[in-house]
Amino acid sequence: MSTPISDTYRHQLQAMRTEVLAQLRAQRGGKIGRAEAAANARETESDDWAQADAERDLAFALEERESAELIAIDAALQRVADGSYGLCVDCGTSIATARLHANPVALRCVACQDKIEQASRSAPTPGY
Repeated sequence: MSTPISDTYRHQLQAMRTEVLAQLRAQRGGKIGRAEAAANARETESDDWAQADAERDLAFALEERESAELIAIDAALQRVADGSYGLCVDCGTSIATARLHANPVALRCVACQDKIEQASRSAPTPGY
């Protein structure tokens, strides 16, 4: 991938990273630490334990998703830095520009991603 094009994606990825970090900070209560945010949340919770548990579970799920997104962004930035950005990790072909615009952290071309998704759909569900 040429330098001007990879610079475009690097800027896009850095903007995404900044946004995800801001979301994580907001979920944790701004500039305070995770422990302080949890203590504050516990102090302000109502007597409705079911609602409080549901809200806490949602907050954990959102944080987990955003943490995974941050890891994917950092990995994509590393691929930009080492020159492998835009190449499918499975087959080595170029990932379509439209795919990278839609999903800048994409690891695979559409064909390889389809294979992965089909395999996961046909795999038996554990415990069933």
